[in-house]
Amino acid sequence: MAGDGERRMVFDIRGKRRHVVKFVYAILALLMGASLFLVTGAVNLSALFGASNSVSSASKQFEEQTAKIQHKLKKDPQDAELLLALTRAQINAGNSLVSANSETGAIEYTPESRAQLEEASESWSKYLKATKEPAPGGATLVAPMFFTLAQTSRTGPEAEANVRAAAQAQQIVAEARPSLGSLGTLAEYRAFSFDYKGAAKARKEASAFANTKFERENLGNELDQFEKSGHEFQKQLAKIEKEAKQAQAKGKPSIANPLSETNPLAQP
Repeated sequence: MAGDGERRMVFDIRGKRRHVVKFVYAILALLMGASLFLVTGAVNLSALFGASNSVSSASKQFEEQTAKIQHKLKKDPQDAELLLALTRAQINAGNSLVSANSETGAIEYTPESRAQLEEASESWSKYLKATKEPAPGGATLVAPMFFTLAQTSRTGPEAEANVRAAAQAQQIVAEARPSLGSLGTLAEYRAFSFDYKGAAKARKEASAFANTKFERENLGNELDQFEKSGHEFQKQLAKIEKEAKQAQAKGKPSIANPLSETNPLAQP
């Protein structure tokens, strides 16, 4: 495990830039909370893994599982089932390596946990190339994983790419298992990847699954807010990228990913 300093904040952004992106993080905290609730329901780290020794045991188990699958893949690197199994194992390993803040209870992603998720991202990409029909069950795990990677990406472009990947994975889920939740989450991810037309389409499809007037109105109100937040995020990101170019022109360090500083899952 990383030391306390690394665990509290995987990728740090210091100085005046903290104030520039403050509002962006508030938006992301809202989006992440709502999206995870729609997809999986509330998650309690302690309930999943229990004490620290249980976390260590789970991590070791998943890492051993990953190693076994990788060994099998050496014989057939294009085996879609093995690639999907590897993706799942790596996501599980990454999630088992997070820690819970003793004061706030917030989930904190460590360098080790993020490294596992990055490997899962690569495995998923290979899986998509090896199969013609991606499994919606796998995509259900992958979509929020990509959003986590977006929040802890090192640069703005990397973060944007991960958000788009989250939306693409969620589209697989929504197409195979259309529902108020899956389509609503798709609309959210698309709004934050700046695909507002696609978000409106998913919103309309999600509304058809609302059973009551209250559900339709509640969905509309939530997605209105997410679309507004998506536009604000796009505006803030453009501002940060402009400042980064100005900093580079002056020979100063460029501003890193605006999503990475106060990840709602990695609060100090």
